[in-house]
Amino acid sequence: MHIAVLILALMPVLVPAARAQEKPVKLVVLGDSLSAGLGLPAQDAFPAKLKKALQDKGMAIEMTNAGVSGDTSSGGRDRLDWSVPDGTGGVIVELGANDALRGLDPDVTRAALSDIFAKLKARGIPAMLCGMVAPPNYGADYAARFNSIYPDIAKQYGVPLYPFFLEGVAADAKLNQADGIHPTAAGVDIIVNNIMPTVEAFLGTIAEQRR
Repeated sequence: MHIAVLILALMPVLVPAARAQEKPVKLVVLGDSLSAGLGLPAQDAFPAKLKKALQDKGMAIEMTNAGVSGDTSSGGRDRLDWSVPDGTGGVIVELGANDALRGLDPDVTRAALSDIFAKLKARGIPAMLCGMVAPPNYGADYAARFNSIYPDIAKQYGVPLYPFFLEGVAADAKLNQADGIHPTAAGVDIIVNNIMPTVEAFLGTIAEQRR
């Protein structure tokens, strides 16, 4: 009898707490055409497939696809404030592929990505970084300068790094569209599967910060 009375007394406390835990995390994928889903139906784009994979694991997620085809790191920085609204729980940054394809100065890319993470940190919004690698045609020096950006930024801002967004998909004709650059739906599935452990750890950190 006493136990029943105690449970009833605690109900007003326990129910709101349970609801708070169920409140979905609002994620934004800030990226370019690789995450925007160029050439694919909306449901096959990276953010949509990642959301489904996370929900299949019982995670409450709201996902915004803030990918813009053709965007550079500087472009992502310039639209950051309206692409990442207040109330965002976490940001996955996938930028830099267009910088490398165009042979932009790696110092410009580094500065833009640094600005993005500095601004997100100032707003108290957790973020993780998806790495990119330079194509070989610009030479070893360019590749070294460009490829070092991502681990350096991740270390500087203490954010999770997924080293190469296209891991397991790049240069595989069966997993890319006719342009040889953008993944097919099957390619996106592989990206999602590979990145899941990093995203799950990232969400775990966000959950800890909410407590």
